[in-house]
Amino acid sequence: MNLPANTALFTPHWLAELELGYGRFGDSTRPTLRRHCGPLRVQKHLYAEGPQVCQHIIVHPPGGIAGGDQLDIRASVGPDAWAQLTSPGAAKWYRAAGPAYQRIELTVAAGATLEWLPQETIVFSSAQAELSTRIELQGDARLFYWDMIALGRQASGERFERGHFQSHLDIRHDGQLLWHERQRIVGGDGLLDSPIGLDGNPVFATLLVTGDVSPDLLDACRSLPHPVRGDLTQLPGLLVARCLAGEAFQARGWLIDLWRLLRPALLGREALAPRIWST
Repeated sequence: MNLPANTALFTPHWLAELELGYGRFGDSTRPTLRRHCGPLRVQKHLYAEGPQVCQHIIVHPPGGIAGGDQLDIRASVGPDAWAQLTSPGAAKWYRAAGPAYQRIELTVAAGATLEWLPQETIVFSSAQAELSTRIELQGDARLFYWDMIALGRQASGERFERGHFQSHLDIRHDGQLLWHERQRIVGGDGLLDSPIGLDGNPVFATLLVTGDVSPDLLDACRSLPHPVRGDLTQLPGLLVARCLAGEAFQARGWLIDLWRLLRPALLGREALAPRIWST
């Protein structure tokens, strides 16, 4: 007797977890926790700027995220420590019959600094990407955060015609909500081309950094010569920058130049780009 196959039993998917911790020891930041389960890990910690800033590169060996995959990343930066987290290349969300998930939880203690600087996320047409990020800031913790989303694959002429991209971002300071954002973009929706939406731009990026900048520095940021449609807004204790772009490299260049201008003013250190960004 032939029984019908249950295709759900044969649908491959990856469940991956990564948990990181950082502490301050004398004049250096060192990893205090590095636990992973499944295909998600970090490479050796680096000190390109000296011992005060600990840099980790988060690696997802499969190279892409497909339906049913779930990635959980948690990082905690202890008092007065400084961690910089980035990625070796673009994250790719493949077309799929079902959703895939990414959940990020970041905690930054008083006196600590976290730079969350991943490279772009490419969402293929027919992907079902659902991302959630929660950040907890304590006391005078400092945060420099960005993300870049590319809908479809511009290099191959692919538009984001099917599927969806959904993201939630919450930032709290001492338990009080500092920033809350939710978005859902459906493939083929009129929002992709509407002038009140993406206006035909497949790439959008956001930068959030704690602190306040001078009007002169704000003008310098707005004057950066990049082919993106972007602007910055100074809120109480939080600077917000957004842009729309035709290509991911345009948005990336704009974010990096903003980082170079803002990091010395808000974090007190000159910006030294991670070597992985130029490989």
